[in-house]
Amino acid sequence: MTSHRDIKNELLDELLTDYGDPKDILGKEGLLHQLQKKIVERVLDAELEHHLGYAVNERSDSSNARNGKTRKTIKTDTAQVEIEVPRDRDSSFEPQLVKKRQRRLEGFDDKVLAFYSRGLSTREIQAALEEVYGIEVSPTLISNVTNAVLDEVRAWQSRPLGTVYPILYFDAMFVKSREDGPVKNKAVYLALGVNLEGEKELLGLWMSEHEGSTFWLSVFNELKNRGVEDCFVACVDGLKGLPEAIETVYPRAQVQLCIVHKIRNSLKYVPWKERKEVAKDLRAIYAAATLTEAEQALETFSERWDEHYPAISPSWRADWDRLTVMFDFPPAIRKVIYTTNAIESLNYSMRKILKNRGAFPNDASILKIFYLALRNVAKRWTMPIRDWKSALNQFVILYGDRVPQ
Repeated sequence: MTSHRDIKNELLDELLTDYGDPKDILGKEGLLHQLQKKIVERVLDAELEHHLGYAVNERSDSSNARNGKTRKTIKTDTAQVEIEVPRDRDSSFEPQLVKKRQRRLEGFDDKVLAFYSRGLSTREIQAALEEVYGIEVSPTLISNVTNAVLDEVRAWQSRPLGTVYPILYFDAMFVKSREDGPVKNKAVYLALGVNLEGEKELLGLWMSEHEGSTFWLSVFNELKNRGVEDCFVACVDGLKGLPEAIETVYPRAQVQLCIVHKIRNSLKYVPWKERKEVAKDLRAIYAAATLTEAEQALETFSERWDEHYPAISPSWRADWDRLTVMFDFPPAIRKVIYTTNAIESLNYSMRKILKNRGAFPNDASILKIFYLALRNVAKRWTMPIRDWKSALNQFVILYGDRVPQ
């Protein structure tokens, strides 16, 4: 069946009669540009006709009538179009397609936000819109479009959360801000949860001057206030005081230090030529089948490398209880929790976006780009974590009533 939106070939043939160059179609004054202008104007004429209740050249007893047209430039997601908007005598006509004082059609703001979420600055977006679409916009307009996101950020940041997240990941990364004049590093805190369906869910993002356990404590309290009553395993890096801050708010949670962070910190003592061998022996520790085997692997590592790198094995022993929480769990859970790779991948995505950015003009601009970019990343989270059903069954056995039915 033919849709009412189908365009007949005869009409297309007529429109393309004089086609001789791609510019005739895609140029600034090409067919597509003209069609956009004509269609918008035709819809506005139809809206006014409906408002008045009679067509052009028809008689009417109404005191209201058509009263000429005004010119207006609107921005679409593909072009900048000058249109003529019809008026009525008593100014009661309210256009719907292009409302009064509206200068941008639906889709334009999304285009600006798409550029912004990929790390382009205001000036770069301005240049891209002009180069690609021939649309001239001011930096102020772009800022206004992106500033509208802040209300969305505030609503998202205060939304209610689930009562139980079996796994929570916490990490922070640093960016530069000119909020108070001189450029300063700011810590951006990220909390990522795995819900009972095995789906990753970004719970929030926060900013402070420095990363510290005191601020993390305020993050955990906020999560509690937003509805998160329990978590089974919290995966964190080695920041001092962070495990204790988690246990203050979630005393029944087990805290697993990130093995990847631990390896990275260990290898900084090792020259490049021996890193492969040292990393192989460290892998024997965290990849062991049991806690006993892991302890034996640590002893073997110590005997081989302590003479050359005396700081590594003592560091592992000092954090041993936090590093080996994973051995309390079967392989289905262990491989999910021994690393913060889930949130590290978020950080990697953000670093790709931020690598060409210098300092941000203010903290609000940091929140905007993080929110928009993380929202894009979350769109790719379409599947539960691998082997999640097996992991969830193990959680039920281990935690019983703490797992909601």
